[in-house]
Amino acid sequence: MPQQIIMLVLILIVFYFFMIRPQMKKQKEMKKFRENLKAGDKVVTIGGIHGKLLEVADSTVLISSEGTKLRFDKSAIATSTEDTLVAK
Repeated sequence: MPQQIIMLVLILIVFYFFMIRPQMKKQKEMKKFRENLKAGDKVVTIGGIHGKLLEVADSTVLISSEGTKLRFDKSAIATSTEDTLVAK
């Protein structure tokens, strides 16, 4: 019985360090990225739309893409195009 409890605790610890903790870290980084958005940044939305930020409000952004202006929620911004260029 005590061996089973020890194994269960060990599995929970491993699960925390390999699954939960990295996800929390990634969420913090995304929140910081979205808070630091400013007009003029080139971004990519989660839908794959590439554009330039024209206006940044509390919870929304205005993006210009090929002459079209679209308003998105900040949570729809996936990455900066500068980040994707560096990653390649």
